[in-house]
Amino acid sequence: MNFIKKNLKKIVLATFLVYILGMIFVPSIIYSAQNPPCNPSDGKICNPIPSVTSIPGLIQIFLEGALKIGIPVVALAIIYCGFLFVFARGNSEKLGKAKDALLYTLIGAAILLGSWAIAKMISATVTGLGS
Repeated sequence: MNFIKKNLKKIVLATFLVYILGMIFVPSIIYSAQNPPCNPSDGKICNPIPSVTSIPGLIQIFLEGALKIGIPVVALAIIYCGFLFVFARGNSEKLGKAKDALLYTLIGAAILLGSWAIAKMISATVTGLGS
């Protein structure tokens, strides 16, 4: 039990990294098993990410990855801010730090979700202009 208490941060970080790597690499392994890879000896330039065929698709992949990583981080940050409020116990200096931490967390969440919304609006606009 003492080992877990000492190394809890490392265990959580290792679990999180394994989870993220699984989310990143498993879909590409499944895709490459279904579609044979490009042969560069034919004189062609091979797409390193075969599931992406356009720049908007690439941006969408990056934003989806950022959301998959960012939303759990925002949730953990909000929980951490809650602990800061509880441990402040009326101390005005600690309450100020907790309020600032919550404000910055909410601003980060708004930026994260706003980037996704703006990208979707731009994508819909470009798609609408193209048709």
